[in-house]
Amino acid sequence: MGFGGISIWQLLIILVIVIMLFGTKKLRNLGGDLGGAIKGFKKAMTPEDEANKQLEEPKPADTTAKSEAAEKTEEKKA
Repeated sequence: MGFGGISIWQLLIILVIVIMLFGTKKLRNLGGDLGGAIKGFKKAMTPEDEANKQLEEPKPADTTAKSEAAEKTEEKKA
């Protein structure tokens, strides 16, 4: 059989009816909204410590590249 006693043909008929009622564009939007809701739920379920740790960790700045670029521009001016 299929899922819970429903055959593949019955699932296809239900799918065609749903597409005819809502249209593919609305179904795509619904899928995107559902994905966003799941992502938000997972984000809310992460412990506070891990979320704060990720926010607090600053990325090291590349100061050597900036200073080298400044030196090159000074040399060009001279």
